[in-house]
Parts: sequence; structure tokens; C-alpha cells
Amino acid sequence: MAGRRVLITGAGSHVGTLLAVRLEADPDVEHLVGLDTRRPKRALARTEWIDADIRSPELPGLIAGARPDTVVHNQIVRRPGPGISARTMHDINVIGSLQLLAACERSPTIRTIVVRGSAGVYGAEPHAPQFFGEEMIRLFPLRTRFQRDVAEIENYFETYARGHPAVCCTMLRYQPALGRMLDTQVSRYLSAAVCPSYLGFDPRIQLVHEDDALDALVAAVRNPVRGAVNVAAEGTIGLSRMIRLAGRLPLPVAAPLFGSVVSAGRRVGLPSFSDDFRRLLRYGRAVDVRRLVEEVGFRPRRSTPAAVEEWARA
Repeated sequence: MAGRRVLITGAGSHVGTLLAVRLEADPDVEHLVGLDTRRPKRALARTEWIDADIRSPELPGLIAGARPDTVVHNQIVRRPGPGISARTMHDINVIGSLQLLAACERSPTIRTIVVRGSAGVYGAEPHAPQFFGEEMIRLFPLRTRFQRDVAEIENYFETYARGHPAVCCTMLRYQPALGRMLDTQVSRYLSAAVCPSYLGFDPRIQLVHEDDALDALVAAVRNPVRGAVNVAAEGTIGLSRMIRLAGRLPLPVAAPLFGSVVSAGRRVGLPSFSDDFRRLLRYGRAVDVRRLVEEVGFRPRRSTPAAVEEWARA
């Protein structure tokens, strides 16, 4: 790590800001650069700030001028939200990633790229394996727009890695995160007065605690490995038990009526759910984290049930 120069995209996000804080405290990081149009969530002591959109045509010059040896791509949008339509989400994720790779090609100092991706690339399937290994990415069709976007992003980085063997590209496939400081679909779901579920389905859910999610990202920056790495808590939890631990009431809904009930519920305060999250509520998903533990060298401290219990207490 000695003398590392690290650039973080999406540095104004919650995770991006916390990563910058952690790396600022690391004496082995010589120089730190944050790139985003959003300001960081807290004061940063020694991070050089670049106010720029990842889709900007000026990005190659900005990154080359920063001379990073490590790029952390932290700007993959996981769900539409205020001011971010599905189209904008696609542009940031896909066009932004393409722009970033074009910029990396013009920056000869880069030796490591770490991407905070998504385990959503596996999808959520009724006949899925008990745990997805990193090599199982093409077992099922790509069924949602976000899943297709993430697969496209991964394909771009795989192509880049093959063409630049001197650069170590690490693709972190994150399961949904849960924590008291995070605003995610999982936390919104468990904060609702009632939690709609699919009648007759009780899928296995696997999450990652917010602290472990950040620690895994820091570990990958310090010890990058080539290729994809699953990031999740060890163990799973049934959806019905997760709802009970959160102190919420389940609302079982027949599958043909689920979309209509959720849409109607938005008028009384239920959150909206993406297509990916609805499939997760129906079929669940779990991933194998052996590569994270054995090769990256990080073992999550909290299991999935422990993460839910801690969130409920907080």
C-alpha cells in the first residue's frame, strides 16, 4: 500500500464519504481524490475534490491529471429515486462506467480498479443454487433492466481487464446492505407499517451489515484480486423471520395481485419496490463468500440474522 494514490468515484455518497474517511486515516495512502457532483457527507481532511459528473467528456483529463494508481468505482445507482429516473439510472451506470474506462485507458499510472457492483447480476430465481458462486453468472436469463445494466458493466470491465493485464480489476458483487445509517430498499421495506410478501413463499434472504460492507471495500482496496468477489454476511434468514425480528406485520398477497397491492399501498405510505427487489421477495438469493474470506482476507463480523437484529434494536 505504500505511497498509494486512490481516486473514488461517487465520493459524495454515504459509502463513498466513509471510504474516503477510512483511507485518509491510512498512512500508506499518499494521495486521495474524490470525484462527484455531490458534496461529501462530512468534512474530509486531505481529500482533493473534483466536482465533475462521471459522464463528463472532461473525465479522461481529470483522472489523468490526478495520476491515481487505484480507482474505486463507487457510482453504480441501485434504484431510481428523487431526481433519478430509470433512464438517468441507466445513463449513470452504463454510460458513466464506459466513460470511466475510457479515462482509465488514458491514465498510464492505474494498476488497480475496484468496482462496488451488485449480486443482483445473478437475479432471483425459483430454481437457483443454494449459494451462487462467482462463476455462476450466466445460469439464468437477465430479467430486469438493472440486472442487464450490471451485466453490461461487468462485461465492460472484463473486456478492459483482458486488454490491460497489468491492471488488477476487482468486481465486488454486493448483496443488499442493511444498517441504521443506510436508506435502502431493505430498510424501507422493514420500516413500513406492514411488509407485503408473496403468499406461499418464504424465501431465504442474505444481506450484509453496513459496517461489513464498508470493511470489505477497504479490504479489496488494500488487497485486490482479479475477477468477481461476492460480498455478503454469512448465513441467510427466512423472509417471514426477518419481518418478525423487525417487529413488523407481514401482508401475504397472491402473486397476481402483488403489483396492484403495492401500487395501491403507496398512497398510504408503503415504499415503491424495484422489479429486482420484488423478485428477491419472492425467490430470495444467497451467495458464496469463500473468495472474500480466503483471497481478499476479509470475513464479515455479523451474520444476516445478526444484522437484522441489530437494525431492529437501533
